[in-house]
Amino acid sequence: MMIEMNRRTILGGLVVAPLALMGTRAHAATHTITIEGFAFSPETLDVAVGDTVVFSNVDNAPHTGTAEDGSFDTGRLNNGDTGEITIQLVGAHPYKCAFHPAMQGVINAS
Repeated sequence: MMIEMNRRTILGGLVVAPLALMGTRAHAATHTITIEGFAFSPETLDVAVGDTVVFSNVDNAPHTGTAEDGSFDTGRLNNGDTGEITIQLVGAHPYKCAFHPAMQGVINAS
């Protein structure tokens, strides 16, 4: 038995399939990393690709959240400032403070 497919059937499938997948996809989450006492808290954070991470500086000194591979950088965050990034790739993303390199953390994305 041969199944006939016309252009409308094929195009309809191309439109409906992605929409069906979108309905099952989870919404991105927002996570916070607090900078206090010259440390990141939490030091290790597990997220999903597409999630947003907000760095919040409550220290009196300026800090950054800067990926070791250069994939993200919050820029200078003074006391009370926040900076947000969106995780784009699966894997471990080690980061540090550009002003205080001993301050380190890791964002693990799946």
